Amino acid sequence: MAGTDTDAVLKRFVSEVRSVVPVVAVWAHGSLALGDFRPGRSDLDLIAVVEGPLNAEHKERLTDLHRRLVEEESAADALHCSYMARTALPGAEEAHVTWAHGMLLERPVTPVTRRELLDGGLTLHGPPPEELLPPLAPGQLEEFVRRDLAEFWLPATGRPWLWLQDVWVDLGLLVLARATVTLRDGRLITKGEALAELPALGAPADVIRDIHERRYADLGPISPLWRVRRAARARTFVRRGIKRTLATSGNPQGPPTGTDEP
Repeated sequence: MAGTDTDAVLKRFVSEVRSVVPVVAVWAHGSLALGDFRPGRSDLDLIAVVEGPLNAEHKERLTDLHRRLVEEESAADALHCSYMARTALPGAEEAHVTWAHGMLLERPVTPVTRRELLDGGLTLHGPPPEELLPPLAPGQLEEFVRRDLAEFWLPATGRPWLWLQDVWVDLGLLVLARATVTLRDGRLITKGEALAELPALGAPADVIRDIHERRYADLGPISPLWRVRRAARARTFVRRGIKRTLATSGNPQGPPTGTDEP
């Protein structure tokens, strides 16, 4: 069980969203489905399959639903949901209406999410993912992971101020570890498993400990000096790790060019 508050908000969401839009299925992915969920720290990552494209009225009603849930259910603040039209399920690059960060926006459901759903998505309502989602094309997952590293995370290592924030340190190292395993072994791992991979990748031990304590314990405020030192160490490690991973993972265009220095 994910926890009383989490279970309650999921049950309520599934019940109420079905009266707002024509829902075919609701699935959970991410840490909730993979067994690494931490109440109050992990996101509730959901996919709702709907009969067809959502119109303006649907979007307005969804916004009202999500805002009401956030106001009335403490666990709902972490609930993110993409609404995929049944007719658009084969479209790998198509953007879908998504509730995240307190607003409705549009973004694709990535090959990583699709693979999570097909490998072990948690069905909350309707048919399971394997009955509706087409399989990924050969190499589709790996191509997306390489592109994400090269086009998003590598440029981010050139922006030192980002790495002063906890979220960039946490995600940067964990994304690198998870990507390395996917490109090496063809499998997905949880954030907890990614933490266990980081020592073998040469990540700084004190930064690993910092991430572990923030995810699994109650880490108090950190000093400004450690925040600056941690940012530099994390950013340098992630930058070098991305270049190494891209260079050794069959990237058809070769590793990114440029210095290893931050």
